[in-house]
Amino acid sequence: MTDTSRAESHFTASARTLMWRRFRKHRLAVVSLVFLVACYLAALFAPFLAPYPPDKIEKLQTFVPPQMVHIWDGGPAWPFVYELKRTRNAETARVTYEQTDKKIPVQFFVRGAEWSVFGLGTSDLHLFGIEAKKQKLNLLGTDSLGQDVFSRLLYGARVTLSAGLVGVAFAFVLGLTMGAISGYYGGRVDTAIQRLMEFIRSVPTIPLWMGLAAALPIEWDPLFVYVLITLILALISWTSLARVVRGRFLSLKSEDYVLAARLSGASQTRIITRHMLPAMTSYIIAAMTLAVPEMILGETALSFLGLGLRPPVVSWGVLLQDAQNLRSVALAPWLLTPGLAVVLVVLAFNFLGDGLRDAADPYGQ
Repeated sequence: MTDTSRAESHFTASARTLMWRRFRKHRLAVVSLVFLVACYLAALFAPFLAPYPPDKIEKLQTFVPPQMVHIWDGGPAWPFVYELKRTRNAETARVTYEQTDKKIPVQFFVRGAEWSVFGLGTSDLHLFGIEAKKQKLNLLGTDSLGQDVFSRLLYGARVTLSAGLVGVAFAFVLGLTMGAISGYYGGRVDTAIQRLMEFIRSVPTIPLWMGLAAALPIEWDPLFVYVLITLILALISWTSLARVVRGRFLSLKSEDYVLAARLSGASQTRIITRHMLPAMTSYIIAAMTLAVPEMILGETALSFLGLGLRPPVVSWGVLLQDAQNLRSVALAPWLLTPGLAVVLVVLAFNFLGDGLRDAADPYGQ
């Protein structure tokens, strides 16, 4: 393609095409997008990817260290793991695991525990596993109850990652609506909405969560508690977006194209949704991608402190409760794996937000 044809395609391309071209140049954002898509797909198909149920207890396999899958044995070989022998230290009475020379092949598409296929039926097919009576395939080790950390990490991603998306959806609908009404109409409506936001921002969050944790009955359905916590996170976090939207609307409603839309007889809803909100596309996209990790961190922190989700719900914050004491971390540092997953997902969302913000910038090159 010559320089002339490239320039012509640039000037005739749609806004969506220009955004995609600018986004592709941000390599870190593209890598982050691929990583996040892989994470959400893994969470969606967690029952198939996880070799074991998240709540399966193995009393004779507590604190099993992570097992490495070998694909080289003097040459390319079928994936296998070495057999582990359970022993107990005679002096400290601590259970240890010694690796033997026996090789156990890793098998794919194995039969195991049944799981629901999106409510359409059941299946017992899993991506991988091993056939051994006294040993399981624990890629990330096990916890104090012998539960597979890798399987629980995948199941926990379903709750933690979906909490971020659902919470942001509620918060953005509320924040955009309230901010647009406040900035566009002004007057008493603006004053009332601003006082409401100031009241919400003045509520101390930690005492609020402590009170809710004490007030919520233990016998409540965990799914209902999950939805309730997501809604409360959204109701607390919408005020910052509403303030920015209000400020932008105060400056945009005096622009010439807004006045022209009014004179042409356009309705107020059309002016807001078709003329004013699109002018904030760059900020809205960046704010959405940055709000998701805030929701994820909020759910993780609250569940870690015991103020959010509780077992038997499996989330990354609930999994990190096992790493609250120094003894557990010293004996089984792999219990911190959910914390590493949170860090990687939050960084990926931040890099993705930077790339989308630059791509959606109307003044970008």
